Amino acid sequence: MTSSKPNTLRQVPPPQGGTQRPASTYARFIPREELEGFAAWTPDVFAGVERAPLGVSAPAPAPEPEPLPGDESMADAGPSDEEWEARIHEARQQGWHDGYRDGLEALEAAKRQFAQQVSAQVAQVAESFQDGLSALEARLAQTLVETAVTLARQVVRSELQQRPEAVVQVAQEAMAAVVLSARHLRLRLNPEDAALVAEGAADALKAREVQLVPDADIQRGGCRVESDLGQVDASIETRWAHAAAVFDVPLAWAEPEEELHEEGGV
Repeated sequence: MTSSKPNTLRQVPPPQGGTQRPASTYARFIPREELEGFAAWTPDVFAGVERAPLGVSAPAPAPEPEPLPGDESMADAGPSDEEWEARIHEARQQGWHDGYRDGLEALEAAKRQFAQQVSAQVAQVAESFQDGLSALEARLAQTLVETAVTLARQVVRSELQQRPEAVVQVAQEAMAAVVLSARHLRLRLNPEDAALVAEGAADALKAREVQLVPDADIQRGGCRVESDLGQVDASIETRWAHAAAVFDVPLAWAEPEEELHEEGGV
C-alpha cells in the first residue's frame, strides 16, 4: 500500500502510445480510495440535510429508553374497576343535577304560564262583574226614577181630589200666558170645574172678556185657552207629560186600564 499525504494528488504518468495530448487537471477519473474528506453531492444539500463524508459512517441513532417493568401492562389494562365506578357515579351525579335544574326551570315556566292564565281569567271575570254591576246600577237608578215619578203622579191626583179649587190658579196662569192683543178668548175646562173657576176667577174672566166653555173631554184640574192668535194647552195630561220628560220617564197621566175603562164607558 502506497502512503500519501492527505488531500495531495499523485502525478500519474500518461498512458503509452498515441498522440500525446496536453496534460489536464481532470484528464482521468480519480479512484475512490484516493478520495478523502468530502461527501458526494445530492439534492438533499438544498434542504439543509447534512450527510456524512464518504468513507465515514454516520453516527448510530440513540437507543430508545426501555420501558420500566409494569408500564406496558398498565397501558394495556385501561382504567380499573374503582375508576370506572367513580366515572359512572360522577356521570350520574351530573345527570341528576342537570335534570333537577331543567325540572326547576320547567316548573317555573309552568307556574308563570299558569299565573298569566289565572290573571287573565280573573281580569275577565272582574270586567264582566263590573259591566254587570254598572248595568244593574243603571237599571236600579231608572227603576228608582220611574217609582218616584209614579208616586208623584199619585200625589198630584190626590191633591186634585182633595183640593179641586186648585184649577182656579191653573186657569189664571193659562189666561195670563195669552198676549194682551189676543181677542175672542174662550176657556175650555171640565164641567165640574167650570163653577169653581167662574167663582174664583171672576175678575180675570171679566177683565179679559173670557168666555167659559164646559168641555167633558178635558179632565178635571186642567184647561185650554183659545183665541184668535192661538191657544194655550194647560190640560193635566200635557203638563204631566212635560214634568215626566224632565226625568226621561214616558209615564202617561192616565193608566192603560183607566183609558180602556173610559173608552168602554163611552
